[in-house]
Amino acid sequence: MSAGLHREMPTTSLIVSRRVLFWERLREQVPIGLLAVASALIVAMLGIILGNIVWNGAGQITVDFLTTAPRAGMTEGGIFPAIFGTVALVLLMTIAAVPIGVATAVYLREFVSGSNLAYAWARARAARSWRERLLEGLRVLELLFAQGTRAAVNNLAGVPSIVFGLFGLGFFVQFVGGNIDRFFYGGELTYGQPAIIWAALTLALLTLPVVIVSTDEALRAVPRELREASLALGATRWQTIWRVVLPEALPGILTGAILAVSRGAGEVAPVLFTGAAYFLPYLPSRLNDQFMELGYHVFILSTQSPDVEKTKPLLYGTVLVLLALTFALNVVAVLIRARVRRRLRVRA
Repeated sequence: MSAGLHREMPTTSLIVSRRVLFWERLREQVPIGLLAVASALIVAMLGIILGNIVWNGAGQITVDFLTTAPRAGMTEGGIFPAIFGTVALVLLMTIAAVPIGVATAVYLREFVSGSNLAYAWARARAARSWRERLLEGLRVLELLFAQGTRAAVNNLAGVPSIVFGLFGLGFFVQFVGGNIDRFFYGGELTYGQPAIIWAALTLALLTLPVVIVSTDEALRAVPRELREASLALGATRWQTIWRVVLPEALPGILTGAILAVSRGAGEVAPVLFTGAAYFLPYLPSRLNDQFMELGYHVFILSTQSPDVEKTKPLLYGTVLVLLALTFALNVVAVLIRARVRRRLRVRA
């Protein structure tokens, strides 16, 4: 009898172990399944939205729609002025945001990164001569400035875009533009009004945190050994940054530029107060001209049109063109980044 009991015990323990293994696998698979369902829902919603836009807007895309200006109260005609204004705005924004963002990231990563404020303050207090105190004091101020810059970048990333629009109106349009008119144009209204240059600078300020953070991460990914090898061969710090660090980090910098273009091309609130026009019969040819913009044009068609139902085809077509234009700008930037990467691989 005892022998029979011993024969049944392995079978019972095996059943228990299989049950435990089943529940353990179930516990592992349930979170994975929930994540898969959530991802599928997001992709499905995106597909439904894009499909709706393409289905209703594809028939509106014609040569006349892409090459003519709106007419008949914007219930007919095309969107060429808005396309031109959007491309010009994004180019000016990129020219303004990328150099400043890259320079800021290089300064924060290559010149003040890893420095300890408490240690610098202790050295300033322990300095004996006035010259040493001056140098250490300037070092403390530099570290305080760097910490303040990092805090400002982090805070700017969370500011609503409408706030940037109001800031652009108050600072760029009224303060900077007003003073330019006062000192250079005898008070004549020239730059102290909404214009494409102020809208581009406002968008540059909006996208600046994206460029700074992505560039900082790209610089951090550059191996430290490359810097040390360059310095050991006699290169100066600036030569090391310019000829070694920046070329290695260039693909990441271009990624930041791509993200900035993607965000800036679709923003409406910042340009609402700083330069976008309801309707213009001409293309902007100067920096102080107003302009039409695709995102703002979509807003106008959906809220300010005298006949919303009649403008629905134009609305869907404009949204489709805006998405296609943003995608095209991103593709151009991605191709440039891929070409840079190939050059770096060949050089290596």
